[in-house]
Amino acid sequence: MKLTERKISPSQRVLVFGGPKTGKTELAAKLAEVYNLLWFDLENGYATLLKLPREWQERVNIIAIPDTKVFPIAIETMLKVVTGKEITICMEHGKVACPICKKAEAPVETVCLDSLDPEKDIVIVDSLTQLSNSAMNHLTKGESDTYKPEWSDYRNQGQLLDKFLSQVQQARYNIVCITHEAEVELEDKKKKLVPVAGTTNFSRNTAKYFDHVVYCDLKNKKHLAASSTGYANNVVTGSRTDVEIEGKEVPSLLDIFDLELAHKRVQEAAKQEDVPAKNAISSLREKLAKQKEEN
Repeated sequence: MKLTERKISPSQRVLVFGGPKTGKTELAAKLAEVYNLLWFDLENGYATLLKLPREWQERVNIIAIPDTKVFPIAIETMLKVVTGKEITICMEHGKVACPICKKAEAPVETVCLDSLDPEKDIVIVDSLTQLSNSAMNHLTKGESDTYKPEWSDYRNQGQLLDKFLSQVQQARYNIVCITHEAEVELEDKKKKLVPVAGTTNFSRNTAKYFDHVVYCDLKNKKHLAASSTGYANNVVTGSRTDVEIEGKEVPSLLDIFDLELAHKRVQEAAKQEDVPAKNAISSLREKLAKQKEEN
């Protein structure tokens, strides 16, 4: 298929990151103004959602995954969830096809991400930080409390996270992942804030799995958010459809999921790119014509 025949994907993959208490969860939660949110709570942080208007809360379905060091269930469950296939998750343990809850006929949630409508539904994963911890705790389960992870453990953690994020990258449904920030040193020795996912090396490249990377910050007691590539040299941000939420008086993720607006932005950007390209081609043609006349 020619590029001119391709359209913007109806599903969007968004990564929201920042320091603690910088408004990450609230920014994602406000999508409930328009969309149904399927919220996977890995950190027991749903209290923030209770600040939403009652009408918006009705559009949020929370699935709690009680992940701990002793019971690292999040990575196991989310790897199955993110495939998009229909699965059942027990409400007690957050486990897929839990034999204990099945025997007790305890309440379960049935989810199928591939059946979600990109125009109506968004999946939220809160957070990649906890998912990373879950992966490591899963790999080192049974070791003593003083055990220090070895290189092979970190490698295997990266493989689990890559398996999860690769599914996100190709998802047919909308998804927003929330995580924290980490400062890393790049090859040029410059330091940059990046979204956390596993090790420092893995975190450097986490942004590649997403269409939009949004950074949240707190300045002068005000929550701020940014998504444009040129926002700051020391922070990883960017949007494949050129969304700049920092230009809004009240930052919102809604513009990211507005496909009509996204298509318009891409067309405008293409027109701007065409101008110098056409000028260059025209200049080359004139130069070749002149050379032909001289010969």
